[in-house]
Amino acid sequence: MLHKNETIELTCHALGAQLEGVCRYEGQAVFVPGALPGERLLARVVKVEKRYAFAKVLQVLEPSAQRAVPPCPQYPRCGGCNALHMRYEATLQAKRQNVLDCLTRIGGADGVCVEETAGMQNPFRYRNKGAFPVAGSSAAPLIGCFAARSHAVVDAPEGCLLQTETSAALMDAVRGWVVKNGVPPYDEQRHAGLLRHVMTREAASGASMLILAVNGERIPAQEDLIRRARAAAPGLASVVLSPNTARTNVILGPHCTLLWGAPYLEETLCGFSMRISPQSFFQVNREQAERLCRIAVDFAALRPGERAWDLYCGCGTLTLPLAQAAGHVTGIEIVPAAVEDARDNARRNGVENVDFVCGAVEERVQALLAAGKPDVVVLDPPRKGALPQALHAVAAASPARIVYVSCNPATLARDVSILSQRGYSAVRAQPVDMFPWTAHVETVALLLKGKAGSKKVCAALPLEGGEMSGV
Repeated sequence: MLHKNETIELTCHALGAQLEGVCRYEGQAVFVPGALPGERLLARVVKVEKRYAFAKVLQVLEPSAQRAVPPCPQYPRCGGCNALHMRYEATLQAKRQNVLDCLTRIGGADGVCVEETAGMQNPFRYRNKGAFPVAGSSAAPLIGCFAARSHAVVDAPEGCLLQTETSAALMDAVRGWVVKNGVPPYDEQRHAGLLRHVMTREAASGASMLILAVNGERIPAQEDLIRRARAAAPGLASVVLSPNTARTNVILGPHCTLLWGAPYLEETLCGFSMRISPQSFFQVNREQAERLCRIAVDFAALRPGERAWDLYCGCGTLTLPLAQAAGHVTGIEIVPAAVEDARDNARRNGVENVDFVCGAVEERVQALLAAGKPDVVVLDPPRKGALPQALHAVAAASPARIVYVSCNPATLARDVSILSQRGYSAVRAQPVDMFPWTAHVETVALLLKGKAGSKKVCAALPLEGGEMSGV
C-alpha cells in the first residue's frame, strides 16, 4: 500500500489523456505528470486514492528518446502547457492514441480509421487570443498564467511562447502602466484591487486589440495606457475596458467600453471576412482552424442542391464554407449574440443560401424537418458533447452523412456510441492539433448511415492536400 510522501522507483509504460505518465507500483496505477513511456524514475507520492495514486518526478534515471528540454522558463509551474518536456512528434502520436482509445473503448467503433494527428510546422506563437490574470502589487505586478490546478499567478515577464510577440509587447506596456500609475492588481481572496485580467487579440492582418478586465467602472491614467499600448503595438486597433465587479471566474464583464479605436477587429477564416468584438468567440489558432474547417467540408462531401444542417454553429465559421458546396445550409445556435454575428457574417460575405435559427438544437431540429430532411448534418458541440435528445433527433432526420467536430475525445466517443445504436457507424476520424503543447485535441469524425467502419473506407477518402499528418 502506497503512502503519501513515500519515495518510490517507477517505470512508465504509457501516457494518459492529459499526457501524464501512467506507471504501476505493486499492481496499483500511479499517474506521474512529466514522465514518458519507457522511462525509469524516482518519484514522490503526493496523493493516494483507493485504486490509484499520483506522484511527482524527483529524478529521471533513464530518460526517453522523446524527452526534450522545455524552452519556457515558467514550465512546468505555469498551467498553460503540459507537454513541453516532450518532442512535438511524440505529442501528436499521443493525441492520436487518445482519440483511437476513446473511439474503440468508449464508442465501440472498432472499425474506425484514425488518421495521424494533423500537426503544425511551427507549433509556437499560434494563439491569436490571450487572457492573463493579474496579481501581486502595483510596484511588482504579476501578469502571466495560473499555476496548474490553482489560482496562483505565475509571472511571465518574457511573455508566453504560445502567444504572439504583439501580445507580449502589450503585456509589457500594461505592466509599465501599472507600476507608473500605482494601479492595484486584483486580489481574488479579498475581492479588492482593480486590474483583474489583461486580454489581447490579434487578426491575420496584424491588427490587435487590448482589453482590460477591471473590478470597477474606470481606470486611472487612461491616456498613459493608450499611449504605451500604441507604442508597443503599431498595429493596435482598439483599447477596451470590461468592468467586472462580480466574484466569478468569468474573465469579462457583461459589457465593454471602448476607450480608443475601433469596436472590433476584421478577421478572415477560409476566405471569409468576420468581425471580432472583445466578447466574440473565434478559434485561437487560425492556421489549424482553417485546416479543421477544410477537413469538415471534405468529410461532408456536399454536392450542389444538397441540404445541410450546421448544429451548434456559433458565428457561422463552418456554415459559410459548407454553403459554398451545398444547395442550402441551416445553422442552429443557442446564443443570440452568436446568431446575430452569423447573420451579419453571411450578409457581409454575400452568402445567401444560408439561414440561422436561435435556440437549443434538441428543440429546433424537429421544426426544421418540416422544410425537408438534410443530406448532411454537421455537429460542433461544446466540450460536454451533445445531449442525447439532440442526437436522437439528428438520427431521426436520417442524413446520409454526419460530420462530428469535437474538442473532447471522450464525449465524442460517447456520442458516437449513441448514434451507433441509431444506425450510424464511425468510419473515419482526423485528429487536429489545435492547441500544441497541451493535452487538448480536436477531432473531425465521419459517420455513415448503416455502414460499418473499414480501412477501405479510410483509404477511399484522401487527406486534404495530402499533408495532414504531423510534421
